[in-house]
Amino acid sequence: MKKRSIALLLTAAMTASMLMGCGSSDTSTDTTVTQETASDTAVAADAPAESAAPAGDVDMSGTTITFWHAMGGVNGEALDYLVNKFNTENEYGITVDSQYQGEYDDSINKLKSAQLGNMGADLVQIYDIGTRFMIDSGWIVPMQDLIDADGYDMSAIEPNIAAYYTVDSKLYSMPFNSSTPILYYNKDMFDKAGIAEVPSNLEEINKVAGDLTSKGGAGEAISLGIYGWFFEQFTCKQGANYVDNGNGREAAATAVEFDSNGSALKTLTAWKALAESGAAPNVGRGGDSGLADFSAGKSAMTLGSTASLKQILEEVNGKFEVGTAYFPSVSADDKGGVSIGGASLWAIDNQDDVKKAATWQFVKFLVSAESQAYWNAQTGYFPVTTDAHNEQVFKDNIAKYPQFQTAIDQLHDSAPEYAGALLSVFPEARQTVETQIENMVNGQQTPEEAVKNMADGINASITDYNLVNE
Repeated sequence: MKKRSIALLLTAAMTASMLMGCGSSDTSTDTTVTQETASDTAVAADAPAESAAPAGDVDMSGTTITFWHAMGGVNGEALDYLVNKFNTENEYGITVDSQYQGEYDDSINKLKSAQLGNMGADLVQIYDIGTRFMIDSGWIVPMQDLIDADGYDMSAIEPNIAAYYTVDSKLYSMPFNSSTPILYYNKDMFDKAGIAEVPSNLEEINKVAGDLTSKGGAGEAISLGIYGWFFEQFTCKQGANYVDNGNGREAAATAVEFDSNGSALKTLTAWKALAESGAAPNVGRGGDSGLADFSAGKSAMTLGSTASLKQILEEVNGKFEVGTAYFPSVSADDKGGVSIGGASLWAIDNQDDVKKAATWQFVKFLVSAESQAYWNAQTGYFPVTTDAHNEQVFKDNIAKYPQFQTAIDQLHDSAPEYAGALLSVFPEARQTVETQIENMVNGQQTPEEAVKNMADGINASITDYNLVNE
């Protein structure tokens, strides 16, 4: 990676990534992006950390580290519990000052603003689509540096989750709250319609749609929210790249590939067919937009985050049996996998070895088997540590919510090569994708026109960003 100054997208209201399972909000908003170059003192992303001393070499007694996060509501309460537990029980005398920054958008934008004054947190929670920006920023200590200094065993971290945050064999941030999308379906409607096998792709969904509405009692076959993350998943399921340069992992992306490799047209053609048949009417934009119709018993299926399971079960409240299945592919011949969403933990380089060491101790605590089992049970996020599966809390949660096993099996059946794209302008890209799909579903353009408009819009954003950051 070449050294370069980094554009600060100071006015970007970055799109929330993964339903309520990947942030405190899932609302899509139109944004205007202003690019400004960072100060000349920014450290290049590939520069080595000043040091990453293991805990045994550093006296951390009395050290306070600041942790910025984006977990509100029930998720925030669960995180507060973990922070308080660490503050009470850690043997190093470390205190974590945990500060809720609002939604993911707010957290990353506040970090950008703070960095102008060389201030900010020691540890920040950043959503998945902020990954490429954070790697490029020059503000961080790669998590791999802390791992290597401590001799930490990474074998217990789920490889298909760690793969997303790994570039050139270096883990840049520690996975923390991760999820994947799955298919939710109304088992009662499927039984009434005489459908024994859950559709595994969009083409099959269209084939069974008529029976679900005419026999199963569904008002609509699937409430499919217009969500950029779903589009990305359909690309991953085809085993295709979203952008060039190895999906933005070998080098910064210069253009999209979903147009030239045919994956976008395949996805939108199938999506358009669902809309035209009435199987998937327009239920709005955003990951949560399809959940209400499903929970109310109006739609037979919906797509949503694994972390939405408890919310859906609570809203359904026994009115029907909720089933879960893998996220559908576009067609039966697709052989790809799914990419994770959610957020990870980034260590900020504040040129303070003591705080780096303290931050690493807190990160290790958050991804410990005990912490991750608790976190999973309280929030529905994946335990990013496989050892958490041995914890009784995890076992009890799976017994109570057996539908969650689908998410675990789907994760393990995927592979690191389907980790998904890294793109500095991902928030804008998702907005562009959603706008063009919405226009297509509303009959304002063909799938071919939608793909071209997506590619043109995203490529323009990439070009602008790369020009500023040369």
